[in-house]
Amino acid sequence: MSIPNVDRRSQDQSWDGPRTLAEHRGQVLDVLAVRSPGAEVTVRLAEAHSRVLASEVRADIDLPPFANSQMDGFAVAAASTPGTLPVGPTVPAGVWPEPLAPGTAVPIMTGAPIPPGADTVVPIEETPERSFDAATVTLSEAPAGRFVRPQGSDLTAGEVLLSAGSRLSAVALGALAAAGLPAVAVRPRPRVLIYTGGDEVVLPGSDRGPGQIYDANGAILSGFLARVGAEVVGVRLIDDTPAAFAGHLQQDLAELDPDLVLTSGGISAGRFEVVRTALTSDQLPGAEVSFGSVAMQPGGPQGLGVLGGTVPVVCLPGNPVSTWVSAVIFLQPALAAQWQTLPPQTVPVRLTEEVAPLPVKVQVRRGVYGSGARDAEATGASGVASASGASLASGASLASGAALASGAAPVSGAPYDVRLLPGTSSHLLAEAARAEVLVPVPAGEQPLPAGTVLEGIQL
Repeated sequence: MSIPNVDRRSQDQSWDGPRTLAEHRGQVLDVLAVRSPGAEVTVRLAEAHSRVLASEVRADIDLPPFANSQMDGFAVAAASTPGTLPVGPTVPAGVWPEPLAPGTAVPIMTGAPIPPGADTVVPIEETPERSFDAATVTLSEAPAGRFVRPQGSDLTAGEVLLSAGSRLSAVALGALAAAGLPAVAVRPRPRVLIYTGGDEVVLPGSDRGPGQIYDANGAILSGFLARVGAEVVGVRLIDDTPAAFAGHLQQDLAELDPDLVLTSGGISAGRFEVVRTALTSDQLPGAEVSFGSVAMQPGGPQGLGVLGGTVPVVCLPGNPVSTWVSAVIFLQPALAAQWQTLPPQTVPVRLTEEVAPLPVKVQVRRGVYGSGARDAEATGASGVASASGASLASGASLASGAALASGAAPVSGAPYDVRLLPGTSSHLLAEAARAEVLVPVPAGEQPLPAGTVLEGIQL
Protein backbone atom coordinates (compact mmCIF):
# COMPACT_ATOMS: atom_id res chain seq x y z
CA MET A 1 0.00 0.00 0.00
CA SER A 2 1.31 3.46 -0.86
CA ILE A 3 0.86 6.11 1.81
CA PRO A 4 -0.50 9.46 0.53
CA ASN A 5 1.66 12.56 0.78
CA VAL A 6 4.93 10.71 1.31
CA ASP A 7 7.84 12.52 -0.33
CA ARG A 8 10.33 9.72 -0.98
CA ARG A 9 13.07 12.29 -1.72
CA SER A 10 13.03 13.55 1.86
CA GLN A 11 13.90 11.75 5.04
CA ASP A 12 11.35 13.88 6.92
CA GLN A 13 8.17 12.76 5.17
CA SER A 14 5.14 14.90 5.95
CA TRP A 15 1.79 16.01 4.60
CA ASP A 16 0.98 19.54 3.54
CA GLY A 17 -0.85 21.68 6.07
CA PRO A 18 -2.97 20.57 8.98
CA ARG A 19 -5.63 17.98 8.20
CA THR A 20 -9.18 18.16 9.41
CA LEU A 21 -10.29 15.54 11.89
CA ALA A 22 -12.40 13.81 9.25
CA GLU A 23 -9.50 13.75 6.79
CA HIS A 24 -7.08 12.21 9.25
CA ARG A 25 -9.68 9.74 10.48
CA GLY A 26 -10.07 8.56 6.89
CA GLN A 27 -6.30 8.26 6.47
CA VAL A 28 -6.02 6.13 9.63
CA LEU A 29 -8.72 3.82 8.31
CA ASP A 30 -6.92 3.54 4.96
CA VAL A 31 -3.71 2.54 6.73
CA LEU A 32 -5.42 -0.05 8.93
CA ALA A 33 -7.05 -1.57 5.84
CA VAL A 34 -3.66 -2.88 4.70
CA ARG A 35 -4.06 -5.65 7.27
CA SER A 36 -7.10 -7.85 6.72
CA PRO A 37 -8.58 -9.64 9.73
CA GLY A 38 -7.73 -13.32 9.87
CA ALA A 39 -9.97 -16.35 10.26
CA GLU A 40 -12.57 -16.66 12.97
CA VAL A 41 -11.61 -18.28 16.25
CA THR A 42 -13.62 -20.42 18.66
CA VAL A 43 -13.55 -19.40 22.30
CA ARG A 44 -15.31 -20.62 25.41
CA LEU A 45 -18.17 -18.49 26.66
CA ALA A 46 -16.15 -17.39 29.69
CA GLU A 47 -13.71 -15.70 27.27
CA ALA A 48 -16.27 -14.36 24.80
CA HIS A 49 -17.66 -11.28 26.53
CA SER A 50 -17.71 -8.25 24.17
CA ARG A 51 -16.41 -10.38 21.28
CA VAL A 52 -18.23 -10.25 17.93
CA LEU A 53 -19.99 -13.32 16.55
CA ALA A 54 -18.44 -14.61 13.33
CA SER A 55 -21.64 -16.27 12.11
CA GLU A 56 -25.24 -16.60 13.16
CA VAL A 57 -26.15 -19.04 15.90
CA ARG A 58 -29.35 -21.08 15.70
CA ALA A 59 -30.88 -22.83 18.67
CA ASP A 60 -30.72 -26.62 18.69
CA ILE A 61 -33.42 -26.83 21.35
CA ASP A 62 -36.55 -24.97 22.31
CA LEU A 63 -36.13 -22.25 24.93
CA PRO A 64 -37.45 -23.07 27.41
CA PRO A 65 -37.08 -26.75 26.51
CA PHE A 66 -40.30 -27.69 28.35
CA ALA A 67 -43.31 -25.91 29.80
CA ASN A 68 -42.52 -24.87 33.36
CA SER A 69 -43.98 -23.00 36.29
CA GLN A 70 -43.48 -19.27 36.70
CA MET A 71 -44.45 -19.38 40.37
CA ASP A 72 -44.33 -21.47 43.52
CA GLY A 73 -47.89 -22.78 43.74
CA PHE A 74 -50.20 -25.57 42.62
CA ALA A 75 -50.33 -27.08 39.13
CA VAL A 76 -53.87 -27.99 38.16
CA ALA A 77 -56.18 -28.40 35.20
CA ALA A 78 -58.10 -25.15 34.67
CA ALA A 79 -61.25 -27.21 34.16
CA SER A 80 -60.98 -28.42 37.79
CA THR A 81 -61.21 -24.87 39.19
CA PRO A 82 -62.77 -23.46 41.26
CA GLY A 83 -62.94 -26.05 43.98
CA THR A 84 -61.27 -27.83 46.87
CA LEU A 85 -58.99 -30.54 45.54
CA PRO A 86 -56.82 -33.27 47.06
CA VAL A 87 -53.08 -32.53 46.95
CA GLY A 88 -50.74 -34.88 45.10
CA PRO A 89 -46.94 -35.33 45.21
CA THR A 90 -44.76 -32.20 45.02
CA VAL A 91 -43.05 -31.38 41.71
CA PRO A 92 -39.59 -29.92 42.39
CA ALA A 93 -37.41 -28.27 39.75
CA GLY A 94 -35.14 -30.70 37.93
CA VAL A 95 -37.49 -33.71 38.22
CA TRP A 96 -39.81 -34.87 35.43
CA PRO A 97 -43.33 -35.26 36.93
CA GLU A 98 -45.88 -38.01 36.64
CA PRO A 99 -49.11 -37.12 34.81
CA LEU A 100 -51.58 -35.18 36.93
CA ALA A 101 -54.34 -37.36 38.38
CA PRO A 102 -57.74 -35.97 37.30
CA GLY A 103 -59.37 -33.75 39.88
CA THR A 104 -56.17 -33.16 41.87
CA ALA A 105 -53.62 -30.38 42.33
CA VAL A 106 -49.90 -30.80 42.95
CA PRO A 107 -47.45 -28.44 44.65
CA ILE A 108 -44.99 -27.12 42.04
CA MET A 109 -41.86 -25.04 42.44
CA THR A 110 -40.69 -22.23 40.17
CA GLY A 111 -39.01 -23.65 37.06
CA ALA A 112 -40.36 -27.16 37.56
CA PRO A 113 -41.92 -28.93 34.53
CA ILE A 114 -45.70 -28.66 34.22
CA PRO A 115 -47.15 -32.17 34.73
CA PRO A 116 -49.02 -33.67 31.76
CA GLY A 117 -52.69 -32.94 32.32
CA ALA A 118 -52.08 -29.61 34.12
CA ASP A 119 -52.39 -26.33 32.24
CA THR A 120 -52.35 -23.60 34.88
CA VAL A 121 -50.61 -22.66 38.12
CA VAL A 122 -52.24 -21.07 41.15
CA PRO A 123 -49.70 -19.24 43.37
CA ILE A 124 -49.62 -20.48 46.95
CA GLU A 125 -50.39 -17.01 48.29
CA GLU A 126 -53.73 -17.10 46.45
CA THR A 127 -54.89 -20.13 48.45
CA PRO A 128 -56.52 -19.82 51.89
CA GLU A 129 -54.37 -22.68 53.21
CA ARG A 130 -51.06 -21.03 52.19
CA SER A 131 -49.38 -24.38 52.78
CA PHE A 132 -47.93 -27.15 50.64
CA ASP A 133 -48.44 -29.65 53.47
CA ALA A 134 -52.25 -29.58 53.65
CA ALA A 135 -54.16 -32.62 52.41
CA THR A 136 -56.46 -30.45 50.30
CA VAL A 137 -56.21 -27.01 48.72
CA THR A 138 -58.96 -24.54 47.88
CA LEU A 139 -58.50 -22.93 44.47
CA SER A 140 -60.37 -20.08 42.87
CA GLU A 141 -61.11 -20.16 39.15
CA ALA A 142 -57.87 -20.12 37.16
CA PRO A 143 -57.65 -19.67 33.37
CA ALA A 144 -55.53 -22.04 31.32
CA GLY A 145 -51.97 -20.85 30.75
CA ARG A 146 -51.75 -18.60 33.79
CA PHE A 147 -48.22 -18.59 35.26
CA VAL A 148 -47.11 -21.23 32.77
CA ARG A 149 -44.03 -20.63 30.61
CA PRO A 150 -44.80 -22.54 27.40
CA GLN A 151 -42.15 -24.66 25.72
CA GLY A 152 -40.38 -22.59 23.03
CA SER A 153 -41.99 -19.33 24.17
CA ASP A 154 -38.58 -17.63 24.07
CA LEU A 155 -37.18 -19.38 20.99
CA THR A 156 -37.97 -22.53 19.06
CA ALA A 157 -35.37 -25.00 17.82
CA GLY A 158 -33.94 -23.88 14.48
CA GLU A 159 -34.60 -20.19 14.99
CA VAL A 160 -31.77 -17.64 14.95
CA LEU A 161 -30.57 -17.05 18.49
CA LEU A 162 -27.98 -14.37 17.64
CA SER A 163 -27.06 -12.86 14.28
CA ALA A 164 -23.57 -12.65 12.81
CA GLY A 165 -21.89 -9.44 13.94
CA SER A 166 -23.64 -9.40 17.31
CA ARG A 167 -21.49 -8.09 20.15
CA LEU A 168 -21.69 -10.58 22.99
CA SER A 169 -23.08 -9.00 26.14
CA ALA A 170 -23.47 -10.85 29.42
CA VAL A 171 -27.11 -11.57 28.56
CA ALA A 172 -26.16 -12.84 25.10
CA LEU A 173 -23.67 -15.22 26.72
CA GLY A 174 -26.45 -16.40 29.02
CA ALA A 175 -28.70 -17.09 26.02
CA LEU A 176 -25.95 -19.13 24.35
CA ALA A 177 -25.38 -21.07 27.56
CA ALA A 178 -29.12 -21.71 27.92
CA ALA A 179 -29.06 -23.20 24.42
CA GLY A 180 -26.33 -25.60 25.56
CA LEU A 181 -23.38 -24.01 23.76
CA PRO A 182 -20.06 -24.13 25.68
CA ALA A 183 -18.13 -22.17 23.03
CA VAL A 184 -18.79 -19.87 20.08
CA ALA A 185 -17.02 -18.71 16.89
CA VAL A 186 -16.01 -15.06 17.05
CA ARG A 187 -14.17 -12.64 14.81
CA PRO A 188 -10.47 -12.18 15.49
CA ARG A 189 -9.22 -9.25 17.55
CA PRO A 190 -6.48 -6.95 16.30
CA ARG A 191 -3.14 -7.71 17.94
CA VAL A 192 -1.43 -4.46 18.85
CA LEU A 193 2.18 -3.74 19.78
CA ILE A 194 2.67 -0.55 21.82
CA TYR A 195 5.78 1.61 22.02
CA THR A 196 5.78 4.59 24.39
CA GLY A 197 8.09 7.03 26.11
CA GLY A 198 11.63 8.24 25.62
CA ASP A 199 14.76 9.00 27.64
CA GLU A 200 12.74 10.85 30.26
CA VAL A 201 10.26 8.01 30.86
CA VAL A 202 10.64 5.07 33.26
CA LEU A 203 8.28 2.25 34.13
CA PRO A 204 5.99 2.67 37.16
CA GLY A 205 7.54 0.94 40.16
CA SER A 206 11.12 1.52 39.05
CA ASP A 207 13.54 4.12 40.37
CA ARG A 208 12.90 7.57 38.90
CA GLY A 209 15.95 9.73 38.33
CA PRO A 210 16.17 13.53 38.16
CA GLY A 211 14.20 14.88 35.20
CA GLN A 212 12.38 11.59 34.66
CA ILE A 213 8.67 10.78 34.78
CA TYR A 214 6.71 7.55 35.02
CA ASP A 215 5.21 6.15 31.84
CA ALA A 216 1.45 6.77 31.83
CA ASN A 217 0.86 6.19 28.15
CA GLY A 218 1.51 2.46 28.19
CA ALA A 219 -1.29 2.08 30.73
CA ILE A 220 -3.55 4.50 28.85
CA LEU A 221 -3.20 2.70 25.54
CA SER A 222 -3.39 -0.79 27.06
CA GLY A 223 -6.59 0.14 28.88
CA PHE A 224 -8.06 1.83 25.82
CA LEU A 225 -7.34 -1.17 23.60
CA ALA A 226 -8.74 -3.63 26.14
CA ARG A 227 -11.92 -1.58 26.37
CA VAL A 228 -12.54 -1.49 22.63
CA GLY A 229 -11.73 -5.18 22.18
CA ALA A 230 -8.15 -5.37 20.91
CA GLU A 231 -5.37 -7.62 22.18
CA VAL A 232 -2.11 -6.07 23.38
CA VAL A 233 0.81 -8.32 22.45
CA GLY A 234 3.52 -6.15 24.00
CA VAL A 235 4.25 -2.80 25.65
CA ARG A 236 7.73 -1.42 25.13
CA LEU A 237 9.58 1.72 26.10
CA ILE A 238 11.09 3.50 23.11
CA ASP A 239 14.88 3.20 22.99
CA ASP A 240 16.95 6.34 23.33
CA THR A 241 18.39 6.31 19.81
CA PRO A 242 16.65 5.88 16.44
CA ALA A 243 18.92 2.97 15.51
CA ALA A 244 18.20 1.07 18.75
CA PHE A 245 14.48 1.71 18.46
CA ALA A 246 14.44 0.58 14.83
CA GLY A 247 16.37 -2.57 15.71
CA HIS A 248 14.07 -3.58 18.53
CA LEU A 249 10.98 -2.77 16.46
CA GLN A 250 12.23 -4.90 13.59
CA GLN A 251 12.81 -7.80 15.98
CA ASP A 252 9.33 -7.43 17.47
CA LEU A 253 7.74 -7.33 14.02
CA ALA A 254 9.41 -10.62 13.14
CA GLU A 255 8.62 -12.36 16.44
CA LEU A 256 5.15 -11.03 17.25
CA ASP A 257 3.69 -10.30 13.79
CA PRO A 258 1.28 -7.66 15.17
CA ASP A 259 -1.72 -6.36 13.23
CA LEU A 260 -0.89 -2.81 14.32
CA VAL A 261 2.03 -0.96 15.83
CA LEU A 262 0.98 1.96 18.00
CA THR A 263 3.54 4.50 19.17
CA SER A 264 3.24 7.38 21.60
CA GLY A 265 5.69 10.26 21.62
CA GLY A 266 8.77 11.13 19.61
CA ILE A 267 6.98 12.58 16.57
CA SER A 268 7.04 16.37 16.99
CA ALA A 269 9.46 18.86 15.44
CA GLY A 270 12.06 18.79 18.21
CA ARG A 271 15.70 17.69 17.93
CA PHE A 272 15.30 14.32 19.66
CA GLU A 273 12.20 12.81 18.04
CA VAL A 274 13.26 9.16 18.01
CA VAL A 275 10.15 7.66 16.40
CA ARG A 276 9.95 10.21 13.60
CA THR A 277 13.66 9.94 12.85
CA ALA A 278 13.71 6.14 12.83
CA LEU A 279 10.59 5.73 10.68
CA THR A 280 11.58 8.32 8.06
CA SER A 281 15.14 7.11 7.52
CA ASP A 282 16.76 3.99 6.15
CA GLN A 283 17.14 2.45 9.60
CA LEU A 284 13.91 0.46 9.22
CA PRO A 285 13.78 -0.99 5.69
CA GLY A 286 10.37 -0.93 4.04
CA ALA A 287 8.88 1.73 6.30
CA GLU A 288 6.52 4.15 4.54
CA VAL A 289 5.46 6.58 7.25
CA SER A 290 4.37 10.21 7.03
CA PHE A 291 4.04 12.84 9.73
CA GLY A 292 2.21 16.11 10.03
CA SER A 293 -0.45 17.87 12.02
CA VAL A 294 -4.19 17.81 12.52
CA ALA A 295 -6.24 20.91 13.33
CA MET A 296 -7.02 19.63 16.81
CA GLN A 297 -5.96 20.52 20.33
CA PRO A 298 -4.76 18.48 22.18
CA GLY A 299 -3.25 16.01 19.74
CA GLY A 300 -1.97 18.11 16.85
CA PRO A 301 1.13 16.09 15.84
CA GLN A 302 0.25 12.78 14.20
CA GLY A 303 1.90 10.13 12.05
CA LEU A 304 0.91 6.97 10.26
CA GLY A 305 2.02 4.52 7.62
CA VAL A 306 2.96 0.94 6.89
CA LEU A 307 5.96 -1.11 8.00
CA GLY A 308 7.34 -3.67 5.59
CA GLY A 309 4.27 -3.36 3.38
CA THR A 310 2.09 -5.40 5.75
CA VAL A 311 1.90 -3.85 9.22
CA PRO A 312 0.06 -0.56 9.87
CA VAL A 313 1.70 1.91 12.25
CA VAL A 314 -0.15 4.77 13.94
CA CYS A 315 1.99 7.34 15.73
CA LEU A 316 0.36 9.43 18.44
CA PRO A 317 1.72 12.48 20.29
CA GLY A 318 3.39 11.84 23.62
CA ASN A 319 1.62 14.07 26.13
CA PRO A 320 -0.74 11.74 28.02
CA VAL A 321 -4.02 13.53 27.31
CA SER A 322 -3.00 14.00 23.67
CA THR A 323 -2.31 10.28 23.40
CA TRP A 324 -5.67 9.41 24.92
CA VAL A 325 -7.73 11.92 22.92
CA SER A 326 -6.03 10.90 19.67
CA ALA A 327 -6.77 7.23 20.32
CA VAL A 328 -10.45 7.96 20.92
CA ILE A 329 -10.90 10.42 18.04
CA PHE A 330 -8.87 8.65 15.34
CA LEU A 331 -8.02 5.07 16.26
CA GLN A 332 -11.26 3.85 17.83
CA PRO A 333 -13.49 4.51 14.78
CA ALA A 334 -10.88 3.08 12.42
CA LEU A 335 -10.50 -0.11 14.47
CA ALA A 336 -14.28 -0.44 14.61
CA ALA A 337 -14.61 -0.12 10.85
CA GLN A 338 -11.80 -2.56 10.03
CA TRP A 339 -11.97 -5.03 12.92
CA GLN A 340 -15.51 -4.63 14.34
CA THR A 341 -14.15 -3.56 17.71
CA LEU A 342 -16.25 -1.30 19.93
CA PRO A 343 -17.18 1.87 18.00
CA PRO A 344 -17.35 5.32 19.59
CA GLN A 345 -20.68 6.09 21.21
CA THR A 346 -21.76 9.66 20.45
CA VAL A 347 -24.36 11.59 22.41
CA PRO A 348 -25.86 15.09 22.06
CA VAL A 349 -24.61 17.36 24.83
CA ARG A 350 -25.72 20.83 25.87
CA LEU A 351 -23.17 23.26 27.26
CA THR A 352 -24.03 24.63 30.67
CA GLU A 353 -21.65 27.60 30.34
CA GLU A 354 -20.31 29.83 27.59
CA VAL A 355 -17.26 28.36 25.86
CA ALA A 356 -14.65 30.22 23.81
CA PRO A 357 -13.49 28.08 20.85
CA LEU A 358 -10.06 28.17 19.25
CA PRO A 359 -9.92 30.20 16.02
CA VAL A 360 -8.63 27.50 13.66
CA LYS A 361 -8.56 24.21 15.61
CA VAL A 362 -11.13 21.86 17.04
CA GLN A 363 -10.56 21.82 20.78
CA VAL A 364 -11.43 18.53 22.40
CA ARG A 365 -12.66 19.37 25.89
CA ARG A 366 -13.26 17.00 28.77
CA GLY A 367 -16.66 17.16 30.45
CA VAL A 368 -18.87 15.73 33.16
CA TYR A 369 -22.59 15.20 33.00
CA GLY A 370 -25.01 17.39 34.88
CA SER A 371 -28.76 17.35 35.27
CA GLY A 372 -31.18 17.71 32.39
CA ALA A 373 -31.28 14.20 30.96
CA ARG A 374 -34.33 13.66 28.82
CA ASP A 375 -35.71 10.63 27.12
CA ALA A 376 -35.08 10.00 23.45
CA GLU A 377 -38.71 10.47 22.49
CA ALA A 378 -38.78 13.99 23.91
CA THR A 379 -35.50 14.79 22.19
CA GLY A 380 -36.76 13.55 18.86
CA ALA A 381 -39.94 15.58 19.20
CA SER A 382 -37.98 18.76 19.72
CA GLY A 383 -35.90 18.25 16.58
CA VAL A 384 -32.55 18.54 18.33
CA ALA A 385 -29.55 18.45 15.97
CA SER A 386 -25.85 18.13 16.59
CA ALA A 387 -23.36 20.88 15.86
CA SER A 388 -22.63 19.25 12.52
CA GLY A 389 -26.13 20.16 11.42
CA ALA A 390 -27.20 16.53 11.17
CA SER A 391 -29.87 15.04 13.38
CA LEU A 392 -28.54 12.37 15.69
CA ALA A 393 -31.37 10.19 14.46
CA SER A 394 -29.78 10.23 11.01
CA GLY A 395 -26.83 8.21 12.25
CA ALA A 396 -24.14 10.88 11.89
CA SER A 397 -21.22 9.77 14.00
CA LEU A 398 -17.49 9.97 14.41
CA ALA A 399 -17.18 6.58 12.77
CA SER A 400 -18.79 7.88 9.59
CA GLY A 401 -16.70 11.01 9.48
CA ALA A 402 -19.83 13.17 9.20
CA ALA A 403 -19.54 14.78 12.60
CA LEU A 404 -17.64 17.83 13.74
CA ALA A 405 -18.41 20.26 10.94
CA SER A 406 -17.33 23.83 11.40
CA GLY A 407 -20.53 25.35 12.73
CA ALA A 408 -22.47 25.16 15.94
CA ALA A 409 -25.79 26.71 16.86
CA PRO A 410 -27.62 27.09 20.16
CA VAL A 411 -30.34 24.45 20.23
CA SER A 412 -32.47 23.65 23.24
CA GLY A 413 -33.63 20.24 24.37
CA ALA A 414 -30.45 18.16 24.29
CA PRO A 415 -30.56 14.95 26.33
CA TYR A 416 -27.54 15.74 28.53
CA ASP A 417 -26.25 18.87 30.17
CA VAL A 418 -22.45 18.84 30.28
CA ARG A 419 -20.06 20.97 32.30
CA LEU A 420 -16.66 21.26 30.68
CA LEU A 421 -13.69 20.80 32.99
CA PRO A 422 -11.56 23.95 33.15
CA GLY A 423 -8.18 22.53 32.13
CA THR A 424 -7.26 22.23 28.47
CA SER A 425 -3.55 21.43 28.65
CA SER A 426 -2.40 18.01 27.44
CA HIS A 427 -0.54 17.18 30.67
CA LEU A 428 -3.59 17.43 32.97
CA LEU A 429 -4.08 13.69 33.29
CA ALA A 430 -5.59 13.63 36.80
CA GLU A 431 -8.28 16.06 35.68
CA ALA A 432 -8.89 14.06 32.50
CA ALA A 433 -9.43 10.95 34.64
CA ARG A 434 -12.59 12.59 36.03
CA ALA A 435 -14.09 13.13 32.58
CA GLU A 436 -17.25 11.28 31.51
CA VAL A 437 -17.48 12.63 27.98
CA LEU A 438 -15.22 14.21 25.36
CA VAL A 439 -16.68 17.28 23.68
CA PRO A 440 -15.04 18.45 20.42
CA VAL A 441 -15.64 22.21 20.23
CA PRO A 442 -15.62 23.39 16.59
CA ALA A 443 -13.19 26.14 15.62
CA GLY A 444 -14.59 29.65 15.46
CA GLU A 445 -14.20 33.29 16.37
CA GLN A 446 -17.33 33.74 18.47
CA PRO A 447 -18.03 32.27 21.92
CA LEU A 448 -20.54 29.44 22.09
CA PRO A 449 -23.28 30.42 24.54
CA ALA A 450 -24.66 28.20 27.23
CA GLY A 451 -27.28 25.95 25.68
CA THR A 452 -25.26 25.24 22.53
CA VAL A 453 -25.67 21.61 21.50
CA LEU A 454 -22.59 19.70 20.38
CA GLU A 455 -21.82 16.04 19.75
CA GLY A 456 -20.02 14.37 22.63
CA ILE A 457 -18.17 11.07 22.77
CA GLN A 458 -19.19 8.82 25.63
CA LEU A 459 -16.28 7.55 27.72
